Amino acid sequence: MENVNLLSPSVLCFVGDAVYGLLVREKLAEINRPSGELHKLSVVMVNATAQAKAYKIIEPLLTEKEEAIFKRGRNFHTSNTPKHSTAGEYHTATGLECLFGFLYLVGEKERIKEIFNMIWEESRNEA
Repeated sequence: MENVNLLSPSVLCFVGDAVYGLLVREKLAEINRPSGELHKLSVVMVNATAQAKAYKIIEPLLTEKEEAIFKRGRNFHTSNTPKHSTAGEYHTATGLECLFGFLYLVGEKERIKEIFNMIWEESRNEA
């Protein structure tokens, strides 16, 4: 993509939501269970509350640029009202999705894997 920095946070979140969801599904596929069970497990990890917790795991490890991208997404005004999370969790999750979308669109696939693996390992340890 030519200039990802010019994309709105909503576009970055749109892409990041898909990237994050796919990463979770790839990891869950490794445990080889029925698809209905895998779907239930993915819903536990791909929601605003879980993504807000995920951000806390990677927050100290983000670069200044990554933190700035996160904040663009977190501070983006949205008309959505969270159903099963707080407004703060929802905004934090939006920031996380924005970060994943940005990293994907600039081709930072290794960095995505690195930070997602941190989230995955920590999340699995809590379960």
